[in-house]
Amino acid sequence: MTTADATLAPSGALGILDKERTVATAGFNRWLVPPAALCIHLCIGMAYGFSVFWLPLSRAIGVTAPKACPDMTLVQELFTTTCDWKVASMGWMYTLFFVLLGVSAAIWGGWLERVGPRKAGFVSALCWCGGLVLGAIGIITHQLWLLWLGSGVIGGIGLGLGYISPVSTLVKWFPDRRGMATGMAIMGFGGGAMIGAPLANLLMNHFKSPTSVGAWETFIAMGAIYFVFMMIGAFRYRIPPAGWRPEGWTPTAKANAMISQNHVHLKDAHKTPQFWLIWWVLCLNVSAGIGVIGMASPMLQEIFAGKLIGLPDVGFNQLDATQKATIAGIAAGFAGLLSLFNIGGRFFWASLSDKMGRKNTYYTFFILGIVLYALAPTFAAMGSKLLFVLGFGIILSMYGGGFATVPAYLADMFGTQFVGAIHGRLLTAWSTAGIIGPVVVNYIREFQLAAGVPRDQLYNTTMYILCAMLIAGLICNYLIKPVDAKWHMSDAEVAKLQAATASAGSSRPSGSYGIGFGGLDAKAAMFWAFVGIPLAWGVWKTLESAVKIL
Repeated sequence: MTTADATLAPSGALGILDKERTVATAGFNRWLVPPAALCIHLCIGMAYGFSVFWLPLSRAIGVTAPKACPDMTLVQELFTTTCDWKVASMGWMYTLFFVLLGVSAAIWGGWLERVGPRKAGFVSALCWCGGLVLGAIGIITHQLWLLWLGSGVIGGIGLGLGYISPVSTLVKWFPDRRGMATGMAIMGFGGGAMIGAPLANLLMNHFKSPTSVGAWETFIAMGAIYFVFMMIGAFRYRIPPAGWRPEGWTPTAKANAMISQNHVHLKDAHKTPQFWLIWWVLCLNVSAGIGVIGMASPMLQEIFAGKLIGLPDVGFNQLDATQKATIAGIAAGFAGLLSLFNIGGRFFWASLSDKMGRKNTYYTFFILGIVLYALAPTFAAMGSKLLFVLGFGIILSMYGGGFATVPAYLADMFGTQFVGAIHGRLLTAWSTAGIIGPVVVNYIREFQLAAGVPRDQLYNTTMYILCAMLIAGLICNYLIKPVDAKWHMSDAEVAKLQAATASAGSSRPSGSYGIGFGGLDAKAAMFWAFVGIPLAWGVWKTLESAVKIL
């Protein structure tokens, strides 16, 4: 064993979850880290697909039909054991998911940087999968508050920790391709529902009986499946030695003022204007996109109505119940197709940002988004389903791309030392957008309906308001400049932090330590197949539904 190997090897006295035990040694292939991140993100990404449970759970007592109690208040609904839950009440799970995701990422982001991705991934698995089990108990006992607490609150904490756990690790492993690296991991969060939703349907159909809709059994089964996958991901995480860089690679910072080689401390990041400008850039981009996700199905149905089933002159209100059910199924395919664009955009735009730069990538999001939102009413008036679907597909690709590009944007601005924790705090922008986007879209729709606006023109005003939001985001992006040098940590401060772990000494120079660029060897190919096969199955199931639109 070389001196470098001996220095990098973890101590046998350390716990298996400790950060020092995850430091890579000579010969490690960095391409094993992205599929480890995907193992976790594909599981927690099921948060996007939880609506698959709402209708079955709305008849958990009645089984074949809901046992409704129309006069029941929300407080009574939390504790009732004799009446079925309303779909709207279960929909609060989405709010809990994404509010808790942002809050937990902000609160525990600094802890994650100290303990490393393995321990964070492990705790994420306990929270997410344990929350599913607790939610199953809530279904068995028919206690809505327990479902909210288990899957919503505890599961939401697992979402936050799992979402940010690989970010700083991947940014450090791929200093030459930061955008692509985070795009590979974060696309898994968008793809989780593509696998989880059809899997949940299969399991509920398998477990259902004359006395059960099969939901609690599915919660238990998925909790067990997800726990295995997330444990594999957490224990396959590795972090590079401090100061590591691929052999022969030199930073491009001197040629690009927007990429810093310095680091900003977590306690100072939020004091800079750059943090808040990027916060608003993410919030406004996400607010516009998340509003579209929430209204995708009703929007397609109300705008195109009979055109979806070969009846071009029949409006939505003129359709009978059977026809409405048919176009609802087609609209579900539209929502699925948007999820594909969402996932693909996370990898495509984040990878492209390595060539274009993060700021130019966000310029593209905002300018192209403004054009497409402004043209959406025209596409609708033309009756062109293809242009309409393609336009919103591109919009959703940029929504996903915004999530995947922002960690690299933060690393460019603030360095990599605290990027995971800073990213965690920035995700409060997502929590805020999760409220702003749907509220704006839904209230405008209700106002338009009350004003007697025809259903096929119901969303025109909404599109122009979303344009205005993107214009504001464009201005924020324009104002982003390099961080003032007064916020940079000194070399001594960085060395002191790195020396606090067994992975680095304060005097150790940068180098490759026997770890190169890596590649798709047999071991890496098998790990990628392990996560790629379920993802391919999810894509296939989504395309089966989406093809019905055209």
